[in-house]
Amino acid sequence: MDFCFRKSLLIALLAVLALPYAAKAQEKIVYIDSYRIRLEYKEFQDVQAQFNKEVEQWNAEVEKGQKEVEAMEADLSKQTLILSDAKKKEKEAEILQKKDVWQKMANDIFGPDGRAEKRNGELTKPLLDKINAVLEKIAIAEGYALILDTVNGNIAYGKKDLDITEKVLEELEKTQ
Repeated sequence: MDFCFRKSLLIALLAVLALPYAAKAQEKIVYIDSYRIRLEYKEFQDVQAQFNKEVEQWNAEVEKGQKEVEAMEADLSKQTLILSDAKKKEKEAEILQKKDVWQKMANDIFGPDGRAEKRNGELTKPLLDKINAVLEKIAIAEGYALILDTVNGNIAYGKKDLDITEKVLEELEKTQ
């Protein structure tokens, strides 16, 4: 075989092998801005307002406990000269116990896996499921192979005509 024939055969073989990849390269890849969806989607705004109200109530509980501890410390400070060492140690132990209870309550509410985190998940899961269903519906209807999200920092640049956030918001509004 001469060199030109082998070269032509190799190029033809590479072209045949590249066909599936060329077809895939033509599949559409688009992106959304999930932060914008959270801001502009009415149901998300309503859920966020409800969650914020609950967080305010929890903050009030935590602040109340903190103020009780501070009041106990102030009382002890005022009485420190007239209390016996035994009574002083007793009051310090009460304060320490109250601080522990308060810190445990704050952690149970706002710590990892706390009430706030769980409640936020309970409130947002149905909306996220709805958004994902809309994304899938649009992807299938429009032939999108991949939908990325700008919020997670996965996209450094995207042409504006690839942004389907508006389309997702419109579709979500139809499902209300």
